[in-house]
Amino acid sequence: MDEKTTETQQPDGKEPEEAKFDELKTDESRDKSVRDINFLLDVPLEITVELGRTRMLIQELVQLGQGSVIELEKLAGEPMEILVNNKLIARGEVVVVNEKFGVRLTDTISPTERIRQLK
Repeated sequence: MDEKTTETQQPDGKEPEEAKFDELKTDESRDKSVRDINFLLDVPLEITVELGRTRMLIQELVQLGQGSVIELEKLAGEPMEILVNNKLIARGEVVVVNEKFGVRLTDTISPTERIRQLK
């Protein structure tokens, strides 16, 4: 290796170039971020309202027929759980709207708790 080689020279003998960056534009970049996020508004999500759960043996399952009653763990009057992509986001009560079932939200899960559920 040549004794005159300095620490800043590359092995091929070229000097490193100074990095050049464009100036940050806060207002424009913020608007661009909002536009970039807008595409998420059209992403479909699965929303589930859970009435309750239970466990049963296969033997009990095969004996079910028309008129059978399945007892759930949730008590009558307890709020339903609203899940988005299988993650709890709220609780609510059943309502009827134009002869269809709906859910009135009575309690929403805080954003902090939602993030904790992702772990």
